[in-house]
Amino acid sequence: MLPSENRLRRRQDFSTAVKRGRRAGRPLLVVHLRREDGPAGDGYSDSHPHAAEGLPSVRAGFVVSKAVGSAVVRNLVKRRLRHLVRERLGGLPAGSLIVVRALPPAGSASYTDLAHDLDAALKRLLRTDPATATGSGPTGSGR
Repeated sequence: MLPSENRLRRRQDFSTAVKRGRRAGRPLLVVHLRREDGPAGDGYSDSHPHAAEGLPSVRAGFVVSKAVGSAVVRNLVKRRLRHLVRERLGGLPAGSLIVVRALPPAGSASYTDLAHDLDAALKRLLRTDPATATGSGPTGSGR
């Protein structure tokens, strides 16, 4: 389970990550990442409820629709994704918002397949050059 300070709960935070963040799609999931811009950015660090002394923590949310499977399957996918993201929180920029949306094939995927797709998506999103992370251009194929 994710610690309380690392959970996305507000609809506004989900929307911010999805609409203003960068996206990386994989066969099993889509990852949206909104990096913290700092004091000159959108004021996020001043307004979110978990801002502590210094840098705010990374917060993650998950979207697993009924298209993924039954309630049992959806909960299994959510538990796996929460565990995978928890292990990777330290490698994300402080104050980031991350939303992981499971696609229908995730319901029948193994833990290692989910881990592989999550790692590939995060690697693509964490590149320093935004032009290469969009998938356009010769180096943006993600492979």
